[in-house]
Amino acid sequence: MANMTPPRTVGLPIAAAVFVATTALFGTSPASADDGPSVPPGTEAVSEPPVPIDGQDPDLKMPEGGTLAPSRVLDIVQVVEDLGGEERREDSNADIKLALQAEVLFGKNSAKLGPEANARIAAIADEIKKQNTTKVRVFGFTDDLGSSAHGDVLSKKRADAVHRVLSKQLGPSITYEIRGYGEQYPIASNSDEEGRKKNRRVEISFPRGEDS
Repeated sequence: MANMTPPRTVGLPIAAAVFVATTALFGTSPASADDGPSVPPGTEAVSEPPVPIDGQDPDLKMPEGGTLAPSRVLDIVQVVEDLGGEERREDSNADIKLALQAEVLFGKNSAKLGPEANARIAAIADEIKKQNTTKVRVFGFTDDLGSSAHGDVLSKKRADAVHRVLSKQLGPSITYEIRGYGEQYPIASNSDEEGRKKNRRVEISFPRGEDS
């Protein structure tokens, strides 16, 4: 009698059966699922429609005798800076703020006005006259290099120097507020020279005229 070779057991059908059973129990793996676009957790679409709003609901109506608050225009600030950052202008509904970098007014670490300073300050004086204002603020600022005390003193001296020129240009009818803030209130990062240069500045601000 010829030898009968016993049939070989093949494991693939069994593994496939296990895979099918597992898939049926747990679903397809995330890598192969195609359930539409994914969304971040917590942003899933709401299945229920929003609650309808009754426009006649008394809780949504103004109480009898109630009045609306006076309307007002929001204070929008527009900032314009020249290409080199030497001059900066901020316009709002109420005020105008003009800032000049210290380098265009003073020498390094100095409160003595340079040759270009008078012309720059005179242009600001003309703007103040145009607005017909009687109150002007002159604030000095520095970067954060050196001691804080030195920055406070230097920024105040620089504000005083600009004030003296403005007072000659504008006469005695203007009330001034002059302060030196040192390294406080930077408008740029002090981590590099470009930012520190913007922070070394003198700001002149005043109320906007009603007709402007």
